[in-house]
Order: sequence, then structure tokens, then C-alpha cells
Amino acid sequence: MTPRYKEQKVTQAAARLLRQDGGRMPYMKLIKLLYLADRTALLRWGQPISYDLYYSLPHGPILSLTLDKINSEPESNEKSYWHEHISAPDGYDVELLADVEGDQMSPAEEALIDEIFGAFGHMNQWELSELLHVYPEWQDPEGSSIPISIRDIFRAEGIPEETIDEIEEALEADATAERLLA
Repeated sequence: MTPRYKEQKVTQAAARLLRQDGGRMPYMKLIKLLYLADRTALLRWGQPISYDLYYSLPHGPILSLTLDKINSEPESNEKSYWHEHISAPDGYDVELLADVEGDQMSPAEEALIDEIFGAFGHMNQWELSELLHVYPEWQDPEGSSIPISIRDIFRAEGIPEETIDEIEEALEADATAERLLA
């Protein structure tokens, strides 16, 4: 059990990336930048930004629930923070519809998003896909998808099992507290 998916937080992260790229970008590029931000946060702080599920797809790792948000419309009775601020794909691009306050992200997370864009924002979606294919947690799914666990990411970076266990226990405690306070 991990804490719930943070739709508002990932929307604010996506909006920040879109703003830095002129308000519009290919959604594959966006999903790759968000994966890089989540992965970096996880390795730096022991917790991701989005609390999304990660998968290996043919074009590299992705944030699954966020990709679902991009590729689907909300149910007619569902209110979606994502869809209020980020457009459905037009061709293969998404666009920032309305600016968002960064009230869900910490200053460190905002700085990390800026760092990721500074390091990788100049790359197109195909260059990012190629780059992420060399990340050790990615496995070729041969046209399908393969889940990537948080443990896979830590192992890929040589983090000791004992440390991984401690991080997973802390995430589990966060999830329990979140459910009790909900």
C-alpha cells in the first residue's frame, strides 16, 4: 500500500513544465519529463511527487494514471482537476488551459521540476524515449507493458535492500496515516 495518487500535485507539476515550454508540448514528452521528476524525487527524498504507478511501455517508462488522465475524458459526473487545467490531446500535443497555483508542491518540488526541465526540456519526445530506454528499471515490454516498482528503481540505482525496506516502510506509514485522516 502506498499513498494515493496526487492528481492536483501532478497537474501542477505538468502545468509548470508546460508553462516553461510555451504552454504546449507533445504529451509523450510531458509524461517522460514527469517520470524523470518523480524518479529523481524518489531517489533524492524517498518519495515521489505523484504517487503514480510506473510502467515500461515500448517508448520507455511512464506514469500510468497520469497517462490515463491524458488519454481519457472524465465521466460526466466526475470533477477532474487535470482536465480543468490541461487539454485533451490535440493530435499528440496537450496544452495548458488555465494556470494553476502551485499550492500542492513544496518549493523543493518546484525547484526539482525546474531542474528537470532545465536538463531535459530541450529534448523532443523521441530523444527522451531513447534516453529512458537506458535507465535500468525499463524493460522492453515487446508491445505490451510491464509494471515498474519503486523497489525496481532503487535497485537499478544500487540502493541497498535494507534502505529500500526502510523507505517502503515509511511510504506504508504515510499511506496508513493518509487513510486514517481521510
